[in-house]
Amino acid sequence: MSKQMQQYANRIRKQLFETIYKAGGGHFGGTLSIVEILTVIYNKFLRYDPKDPNMATRDRLILAKGHGGPALYVILADKEFFPEEWLNGLDKGGGHLPKHVDRLKVPGIDYSSGPLGQGLSVAAGIAAAAKLDGSGIKVYVILGDGECDEGQVWEAAMTAAKYKLDNIIVIVDRNECQIDGRTDEVMDLEPFAQKWQAFGWSTMTIDGHDTDEIEKAIQSALKENGKPCVIIADTKKGKGVSFMEDNYVWHSGSISEAQFQTGIADLEGCDMHD
Repeated sequence: MSKQMQQYANRIRKQLFETIYKAGGGHFGGTLSIVEILTVIYNKFLRYDPKDPNMATRDRLILAKGHGGPALYVILADKEFFPEEWLNGLDKGGGHLPKHVDRLKVPGIDYSSGPLGQGLSVAAGIAAAAKLDGSGIKVYVILGDGECDEGQVWEAAMTAAKYKLDNIIVIVDRNECQIDGRTDEVMDLEPFAQKWQAFGWSTMTIDGHDTDEIEKAIQSALKENGKPCVIIADTKKGKGVSFMEDNYVWHSGSISEAQFQTGIADLEGCDMHD
């Protein structure tokens, strides 16, 4: 695993954990699980310009699971889309950063999300338009696995396959938890990879916390010709924090000062091991 990329992810994860704590709580679980995914996309692949967030030729990042917004905010602040001080106003009156991402309020956000299941449809429209105008834009989509209970996801999947939208790369945050239980208990998704294949997608399954695996998978997806690609990233909800990891209870919530100190110690321990 790339030590540099993992150290970057560790730093972002610590800042993310602290940011949500200072906000009085929020979506810890599903933000901590996507840190490596965002790290690789923003450091290795995405075409963007923080000085011109609406650059016409930029690649698009559609965070379909909009409650993962704080993870994206920390990355965007690091990339200087907006001042880092904005993080202190997360989900607060008078602040710049709402709990769910809003493209009308935050530089660097391409899609306003909150209601789940709609992001892939928006991505398909963007990708189809990019095919028509020959812009070469790539569209990266981060889906939650619980979000895949939504029928609209599969309608959009059929659309992308029908129109051969090989400029879409979907990464599913497969942490096997959703707001009120484990995915196999709420609505079993298996056989998950085979479902995507049956819908006409090129499909890969990887370790969603291994930056090298993520990078190789995206490189492979970019070479795909005539098919959209989905990368099923096996992750842990609440990754890195001992009492949150792989526990759906921490989809959202608040923590005490003692729990915060435990979490920070856990995340600093990750640095020592990488």
